[in-house]
Amino acid sequence: MPDSSKNKLRLAAASLLCLAAIWPVGSASAETVLRLAHASSSGSLINDAVTKFADEVKEKSGGELTVQIFPDGQLGDEGPIADGVGSGSIDIGLGGVVDQIDPKLNVVTLPFLFANAKAAHDFLDGPVGKEVFTTGGDRGYQMLGALDSGFRQFANSAHTIKSPQDIAGLKLRTPPNPVILATIKQLGALPQSIPFGEVYTSLQAKVVDGVEPEIRDFYDQKWYESAKYLSISNYIWTPNYWYMNKDRYDGLTDDQRKVLDAAVTDTTQWYRGKLEEVYADVRAKLTEKGVEINEVDGAPFRALVDPVYQQFGAEWGADYVAKVRKAATGE
Repeated sequence: MPDSSKNKLRLAAASLLCLAAIWPVGSASAETVLRLAHASSSGSLINDAVTKFADEVKEKSGGELTVQIFPDGQLGDEGPIADGVGSGSIDIGLGGVVDQIDPKLNVVTLPFLFANAKAAHDFLDGPVGKEVFTTGGDRGYQMLGALDSGFRQFANSAHTIKSPQDIAGLKLRTPPNPVILATIKQLGALPQSIPFGEVYTSLQAKVVDGVEPEIRDFYDQKWYESAKYLSISNYIWTPNYWYMNKDRYDGLTDDQRKVLDAAVTDTTQWYRGKLEEVYADVRAKLTEKGVEINEVDGAPFRALVDPVYQQFGAEWGADYVAKVRKAATGE
């Protein structure tokens, strides 16, 4: 064989060896990067939780799985994140705007459904909660779990809210959750669906009179600078649903899926254990900022919301809504 041909063969062999060195053979040894997106702030408990999740996934998978986190709505608000996970441009998402997955997931946000956080957690971990989590598979989503977005309150720039009369006519920003929109309207206020990232400027410009926030977001996003009256009503509990592109999930090895699922479970328990401490700290900080906080008697508000249950019972199935409502009380 001519020397030139031998040299070409040597070069080709060397190139293959280089490629083998930088491109591991077999999916079990190759690093898989999963893009995780959420709209909460980088200083939030949500971001602390997904950071813990990412660390555990990398450690327990032996480096096969790496989770790359995009907080602060870097890849879009909650709706676009859900769209991105469905299309595969994002691998894992968290958020409460889930109509793209299945509107029936909003059943857990029906007004005054849960008495407290423990009741919400018991429901999610119980048989009916697990049934809710089977939703979305036929639309390209794998539901992983839920981290508390928490109970939502009333906050505004005008006055303390103690009764439904105090909320009547107020323009309140809501996320694009159909249950929240219907409930705020039923209570007599004027719901305004505004993207999360635009709430601060909307409050400043008085486009809205207030918000119905979860108080960590209320503090983290500095909405209190414009809305100084915070009324603790716990009128709706909302989840930060945790979900993944189903093809991406199914494409992992059995061992990788076990690592991922275990990390979700561990992170969820850790997160729940932090909530009481975090809420106490946030309330203290809000008081220091001059926010006037009052506790609301929920009974007059609860008396108004049965039409919301009837509306979504007609849409999702009256038996389904009744089953969820019964399980939420621990029965």
